[in-house]
Amino acid sequence: MLRYPLTAITNSLRLAHFLAQCSHESEDFTVVYEDLDYSAEALMATFPSYFPGQLSASYARNPAKIGARVYANRMGNGDEASGDGYTFRGRGYIQLTGKSNYASFGKFTGEDTVANPDLVATQYPLASAGFFFNENNIWTVCDDGSSDTVITAVTRKVNGGTNGLADRTNLFNEYYALFS
Repeated sequence: MLRYPLTAITNSLRLAHFLAQCSHESEDFTVVYEDLDYSAEALMATFPSYFPGQLSASYARNPAKIGARVYANRMGNGDEASGDGYTFRGRGYIQLTGKSNYASFGKFTGEDTVANPDLVATQYPLASAGFFFNENNIWTVCDDGSSDTVITAVTRKVNGGTNGLADRTNLFNEYYALFS
């Protein structure tokens, strides 16, 4: 039975952080599948360690091949040949990624999201985002405040880096102003 994961949103600070991150990751709640349709140039700029030199040309505009490479051998995924990286690409409002995250979320929902990963996008885009915040203890980071330092720390927990930090900061400030 699904326990709703958003009960941890107990104040406006947490809500603003959560909505800002989800909004950025999902392009204002309009995208529930990770877009891996990159040109060769974009691959080199976005994933330079995975696409050095001319390697990007053979992967360009091939989302399945890109996902298989970028997410291979991490987050519970198999090697590039397994295709797990694409199968378990980002879905939902927080872009839940990786076979191990899908398996954990499936245990949480009682549904087999490993066998049917599209459930994350079609039935659980919001719940998967709340689940991710719970599982990664992001709420406690949110509780540290509204400073740029905290927004950056939340972003690192969600994204693994600071991709889109300026947008995430603007979104947080807009939401926090609304709720405070």
